Amino acid sequence: MNIGEMKKRLLRDIERLKSPSGYLNAGHPRYNTLFGRDSLISAWQMLRIDPSIARSTLQTLANYQGKAVNPKAEEEPGKILHEYRFTIKEQAELPNWEFPYYGSVDSTPLFMILAGKYLERTGDKKFLSEIWDNIVVAFGWIKEYGDKDGDGYVEYERLNPTGLFHQGWRDGVQDHLRIKPPVAIVEAQGYVYAAYKSLIFLTEFFGETNVSKEASARAVILEEKFNKDFWMEKEKYFALALDGEKRQRDAVTSNPGHLLFTGLVAQKKLEHLISRLFQPDLWTPYGIRTQSGEDPDFDPHSYHGGSVWPHDNWIIYKGLQSLGFDRHADQIRKALLRAYNELGKIPEFYTVENDRIIDLSQKESVLANPLQAWSSAGLLEMIWED
Repeated sequence: MNIGEMKKRLLRDIERLKSPSGYLNAGHPRYNTLFGRDSLISAWQMLRIDPSIARSTLQTLANYQGKAVNPKAEEEPGKILHEYRFTIKEQAELPNWEFPYYGSVDSTPLFMILAGKYLERTGDKKFLSEIWDNIVVAFGWIKEYGDKDGDGYVEYERLNPTGLFHQGWRDGVQDHLRIKPPVAIVEAQGYVYAAYKSLIFLTEFFGETNVSKEASARAVILEEKFNKDFWMEKEKYFALALDGEKRQRDAVTSNPGHLLFTGLVAQKKLEHLISRLFQPDLWTPYGIRTQSGEDPDFDPHSYHGGSVWPHDNWIIYKGLQSLGFDRHADQIRKALLRAYNELGKIPEFYTVENDRIIDLSQKESVLANPLQAWSSAGLLEMIWED
């Protein structure tokens, strides 16, 4: 398929997922509603194509920002929601949750990151001034509730016993990652570091020098601690997480690839990290797997234990681009184009066995969404200037 036709199809995908308010619903037919993490990342992906999506996403999530401590909803002051199922029928699918549901460790820093990227792209200081207080309160959540033990890392442990056990992007109600909470998941530390940098950038326009100084100080401490505590010297790679006893969960996964765009990785560790992502146990002709094929828990047909997620690859791609690793970034771009051409779509995720792609959106036992905002928007962003 030529690039022009692919762009038209991907734009149609995005239109199908656009809400009346202008943000992107997560997917179709499942998750056809507002998700914090998904909507923020897809808005970032669409920023140079249609920045109005980012504005709508920021405004909507600011409107629903947490105001109180509510364990059933996992709500806390300043926290950005995980998802909002608006209809009674959708809410009935999760009867022990309360909506908006806030069980996400990364929506809040991603909100702050997108705010900075939106201003940088559009110069729309008027809108940012309208949600400035929401951004400052989000910073407050990171400090007070995200980092309850004061060690500098954001961690999660569910407040609702029926809620999400894992609350990073590889989330789920069971302990499929085998990490004892509270969990400091690796990519969320990078997001928080990038959120601090975003806040420092925003304070140039909105004052609050005390906020800037505090964010700067926290960023310095986080960078130093993180590069020691998460680094697996034997693997020359970052651990998936620190558990509740501050021990490394030493699985080799794609998650540390998300650190590349954030600036958190020490210079001397960058090439080790990038090289590891492209080793055969993680790399496939259709993108990077979520988990190493050598891991005892590896399952290429599972939701998060070895499948390939386009949005995961897009975030790694953006980090590689930002650091000047253009050849590696182009490998990922070509891999996702190859997947689209073979499947005729870019679903939520798929798997690769013996270098062959398998469409998991056609297998009822796995239920990969055939249409997912951050898959379509990510590929569209990759080819937009072609």
